[in-house]
Amino acid sequence: MLASLYLLKMKTIVTFGEIMGRICPENFQRFRQSMPGKLDMTFAGAEANVAASVAMLGGKVKFITALPDNEMTECCLATLKGIDVDTSGIKKVNHGRFGLYFVERGANQRPSRVMYDRDYSAVSMTKGDDYDWDSLLMGAGWMHTTGITPSLSEISANATEVAVRTAKEKGLTVSCDLNFRKKLWQWQNGTSATDLAQKTMRAVLPYVDVVIANEEDAHDVLGISAGDTDIEGGKLDVDKYVDVAKEIVRQFPNVKKVAITLRESLSATHNNWGAMLYDAASDTAHFAPLNEEGEYKPYEIKAIVDRVGGGDSFGAGLVYALNTPEFSKPETAIRFAVAASCLCHSINGDFNFSSRSEVEALMGGSGSGRVVR
Repeated sequence: MLASLYLLKMKTIVTFGEIMGRICPENFQRFRQSMPGKLDMTFAGAEANVAASVAMLGGKVKFITALPDNEMTECCLATLKGIDVDTSGIKKVNHGRFGLYFVERGANQRPSRVMYDRDYSAVSMTKGDDYDWDSLLMGAGWMHTTGITPSLSEISANATEVAVRTAKEKGLTVSCDLNFRKKLWQWQNGTSATDLAQKTMRAVLPYVDVVIANEEDAHDVLGISAGDTDIEGGKLDVDKYVDVAKEIVRQFPNVKKVAITLRESLSATHNNWGAMLYDAASDTAHFAPLNEEGEYKPYEIKAIVDRVGGGDSFGAGLVYALNTPEFSKPETAIRFAVAASCLCHSINGDFNFSSRSEVEALMGGSGSGRVVR
């Protein structure tokens, strides 16, 4: 009953970005094995993944994007509506196309591979002023976006800046996952992907309250390094990321919190997973998960089903937690976010089909995987 009453009072979380068709072979196969033959298609995209996960955790969420006015969009809308995402922020347009991306899920020492087919997608061709932000942000308290949408085109980069600036003017809290994708930052000839990302994202971050990143994003997008660390070798010096967070806050004093996911990749299907949340107000870093002595001890995920979308599920868990009174303290919010994203690694597809009660159970130590009867 209390949860239901809170949901009625909860301000809407909005996410802005692209949703695409995700095409993947079945059963960890490679495309050469699968074609001609069956391929699995679902819907995915960083900001859409966050919206889907927030909805399945029980939050009020609206997804804002532009999609072509065709049958594929209708299928996508039905999927989002089916998991209680508010789709009234999706603008149907007569330009552009429905983006796609192709995934080969890795296993053991063979890494996952992603191929993009999203040039001239509808959202990449829709200007920021084409969205009715006054209407779209009415009743909202939080906006989330990522560094992927501005990587698509100069138009979508400007639209992202318009979105976050307008959100801040209206008093919303803004979060941004840096999400560097080298293959996508190609829209300015003669400029490297990292230089273009840095120039673009440095114009976005002055409007951001909560920054989310992984082990490499801060370096690639902001030129801020975590010292000596060996991501591929499965070894991270986690204490170095406190300095990274502090430097982000120093460069962008408007940033109130910095979350950094800590992935130790031992193989494609065996990762150690945790995260840190730095709270600028208290100058304190909180790590999760912790062992019984209160020391950082990451989840050992030894049989990953699908890791694509894992970072988005972390962002969703963090945003949901920070908007939910019983989870909103930094030390609890980071525990919730890490547990939510840990569960996502067991689920095929980008969307995290995990409930709040399942996340709470893992936070409480129920990680054996025993059958629930």
